[in-house]
Amino acid sequence: MKKHLVIFLFFILADQMLAQVNPALEIIADLPKVRDFTLGPDGTEAYISIQSPMEEISVIGKLKKENGVWLKPELVDFTGSFFDLEPMFSPDGLRLYFVSNRPLKENESSKKDFDIWYVERENSASAWSKPVNLESVNTPDDEFYPSQARNKNLYFTRESKKAGTKDDIWFCEWKKSAYGKAVVLSDSINSSGYEFNAFISPDESFLIYTAYTRKEGKGSGDLYISYKKDGVWGQAKNLGGEINSNQMDYCPFFDPQTNTLYFTSKRNELPELQIKSYEDLLKIVNGYSNGSSRIYEVRFEPGK
Repeated sequence: MKKHLVIFLFFILADQMLAQVNPALEIIADLPKVRDFTLGPDGTEAYISIQSPMEEISVIGKLKKENGVWLKPELVDFTGSFFDLEPMFSPDGLRLYFVSNRPLKENESSKKDFDIWYVERENSASAWSKPVNLESVNTPDDEFYPSQARNKNLYFTRESKKAGTKDDIWFCEWKKSAYGKAVVLSDSINSSGYEFNAFISPDESFLIYTAYTRKEGKGSGDLYISYKKDGVWGQAKNLGGEINSNQMDYCPFFDPQTNTLYFTSKRNELPELQIKSYEDLLKIVNGYSNGSSRIYEVRFEPGK
């Protein structure tokens, strides 16, 4: 009986270890505010959004891994003049989508609404092109968080002023040479509240996104997942307390090569203890999980 109990407890602990949420890329831990994470297909190139504490500034940073070690981030050459965020690789790594309020013409300086933009390249060693506005998808409304499946179908967030809706997840089908008309996803995913930051799996079999303050939520924005079966999206399910916190959890990215789910969280895990010195104070308030936007990772196997 004791042997069986030990084995049973081992499997419980093993499962908890697999579900443990960990800080990702501690090389960026000293940045004041970081959100969004996307990883290239070969696992050696990542892009993030770097922001000031009050979000007056938002730029896109690039990280490279050399000899198994992540180097400090550098800003990409197409960022710094406007509010840029939410970089996302296409599955082949040859296009990088992002969101910006930059003007359509390069010689203009006035800001506009948020649109989806992209840069592209011939191979992983070549330079990115100049930014291109995804005009066939963008509207006078704000578009955010583009994510592309391998078949080029595009998922993104939009708040439709015309329809009078809050943030919802939308979809554009790729039709041979162009995107079709944008369609808002069903109530299996969207609601009368806020839904945003959707990541589509490369094979388009599942969608992970954030829903804000739902009744079954943990307190703020929670990550949800919906699976597609026979062309229909199933009812989305909360990813649970092993991943979500009582603060904002958002901006998901899934790496199928390593079964790792990356996401941004404002979770606050400051310990409840007495501050006895200035050094104690700095150690606590500058800790990773201090309520500021940070990137986390967790082992995740979709469908299990």
